[in-house]
Amino acid sequence: MSRVPDKLGFDFVQTNGHVQYVWRNGKWSDDAELQASPYVRVHIAATALHYGQSVFEGLKAFRCRDGRVRVFRPDRNAARMAESAERLMMPVVPTDVFIAAIERCIRANADFIPSYEHGGSLYIRPILFGSGARVPPEPADEYTFIVYVVPVGDYYAGTSAVTALVVRDADRAAPLGVGHVKAAGNYAASMESTLSSKKKGYPLSLYLDPLHHKYIDEFSTSNFVAIDANGHYVTPESRTVLPSITNASLMQLCADMGIPVERRQIAIEEVARFAEVAACGTAVVLSPVNRIVTDADVISIGTLTIGPIMKRLYDRLKAIQRGDEPDPFGWMHVVPNV
Repeated sequence: MSRVPDKLGFDFVQTNGHVQYVWRNGKWSDDAELQASPYVRVHIAATALHYGQSVFEGLKAFRCRDGRVRVFRPDRNAARMAESAERLMMPVVPTDVFIAAIERCIRANADFIPSYEHGGSLYIRPILFGSGARVPPEPADEYTFIVYVVPVGDYYAGTSAVTALVVRDADRAAPLGVGHVKAAGNYAASMESTLSSKKKGYPLSLYLDPLHHKYIDEFSTSNFVAIDANGHYVTPESRTVLPSITNASLMQLCADMGIPVERRQIAIEEVARFAEVAACGTAVVLSPVNRIVTDADVISIGTLTIGPIMKRLYDRLKAIQRGDEPDPFGWMHVVPNV
């Protein structure tokens, strides 16, 4: 029996439990443990608490038109978590363990997967953190890998456009820091600016590059993408930007659909010449932005809803994820026995 709430936002929902592995003595535990409690016991000297040894991922599973449950590109999330782990001197979660944990968690929470007709998805949150005790700032000797899931709807209001505020008094990441990996601390660093923007009425914050403060980096929650006057798909090339799997997928769709792609530096002044702008990521998919507020100006882009080229990309990606169109790229991973 379905236990999916009638109205879905993007909030925590208590499910049947989460899956947990532990790394000790140089290896991961052989089997995943299913934990019913949403609480985790950690040592008071755990490196995650003191030194920020914590990374996470976000991906989605869908109940498709044919009734089967599929996860969108879990191998790419496993690879990105591995890069994050290596940067923070943590053991890598092997891809087979990563995917097995996701499958186990989905099966344990099958009654929380939104139906195809509902239109929502099952958001999957893998977390890797240092759970071993250390007083000096050095890597732990124990790590915990957890996967939990929650049923979700849209992060923002579907394809209605939102306004973003350019952040001038803070940086999300350092020029040679960890902005390119999904470290938990990156999100703590952006909370003050994000909440400040929201209090002023702006759902999104837009960060500039931390070295020159003149080129676009990314939004507070997602990558920056745009369509220029020539119909080209444009997105920043920057070491401090998290490599979005959604963005990479959209660029692959562009190649398939004959839309030229440009990855390059984008000066903030160039935004006024774009035909469409959007934030893209797992949670938002593609969220159109029709106004960007700077120190002394309000830049208007497009209309109150998603632009025509972004709409084509959004519809194609959603159709593949939901099983409404063929998956020629092999992106969708079928979860057996659900």
